[in-house]
Amino acid sequence: MDLSRFPRLPLLDLPSPIEPLDGLARHLGDGLAGVRLWVKRDDLARFGLGGNKLRKLEYLLGAARAEGADTVITVGAIQSNHARLTAAAAARAGFACDLFLTRSVPRTNDAYAHNGNRLLDDLFGATVHELAAGGDALELAERRADELRAAGRRVYVFPSGGSSPVGCLGYAACAGEIFAQADAMGLSLNQIIVPNGSCGTHAGLAAGLRADGHDPRLAKSYAVLETGERAGAITLDKANATLAILAPGLTLTSDDIVIDGAHRGPGYGIPTAGMLEAVRLLARTEGLLLDPVYSGKAFAGLLHDVRGGLYPSGANVLFVMTGGVPGLFAYPDVLTGQVEQTTAP
Repeated sequence: MDLSRFPRLPLLDLPSPIEPLDGLARHLGDGLAGVRLWVKRDDLARFGLGGNKLRKLEYLLGAARAEGADTVITVGAIQSNHARLTAAAAARAGFACDLFLTRSVPRTNDAYAHNGNRLLDDLFGATVHELAAGGDALELAERRADELRAAGRRVYVFPSGGSSPVGCLGYAACAGEIFAQADAMGLSLNQIIVPNGSCGTHAGLAAGLRADGHDPRLAKSYAVLETGERAGAITLDKANATLAILAPGLTLTSDDIVIDGAHRGPGYGIPTAGMLEAVRLLARTEGLLLDPVYSGKAFAGLLHDVRGGLYPSGANVLFVMTGGVPGLFAYPDVLTGQVEQTTAP
């Protein structure tokens, strides 16, 4: 798979490491039923506190620079990791940055409104526009882009999560990176696990796996934003749109997209008991931090499936650590047990 024809702005030290979860294995013992868990450290980065969105931003900002843009605009929730990393990467690369952030999670406490990612957006110098729940952030972002263009600016707009076909190229490339590392380690992978929010990470992986001749069902995600069914449809559409520019002639069907919607809970950003257990467990056995919105729920789903015998003894399952650490500081009441705002699973 050759992605050299696509403009790319390097933001990461690649490849990100793959590490075994030995501390977790010692703690759980027979609870893992012989399954070996590994993590790919996409939470590591040189700036911005890291996370999976930087892989997408390498191609998005590469395209923006190739088009001569001086300003980038994107959208997300108030505690959007994507918005935070867009602001950080824009500052590093010399772009002006506007963020349109929607109050899409039913949390109104001060920490959620002003700490975590939202605090960092301001520190990175982004111009932030906050919208009420239900507002059409992308429409307003496009309107703002038109205003700036009329004033002589050159603007590049990308959607929530950076999950356009161009953004998804970041995880298409990651699929090849994973297999190169696994081959060098003598590691045969049975599953690659990611959270599924705006669907671009899974879509990119599935497209990359298909383009490289691997089974796209090796990638599995846990839905944290949409229902499993809705996430599946969006992921398939984005994966095929990515293949259309990456490897024309190749396509995926719904059977190629594996998504579990059982660990989302009642909605996006709403804590669950499973998430809370997963965040605490990995912190206390590995010193690694999951976030409460994305990776915490996905890792809770993985633990549930391993404990339920989904994978045979000896299987190797790779969990992609997608970052989002600043989001922990938006949920201090839940994480410290000051309030009980968690739901099953």
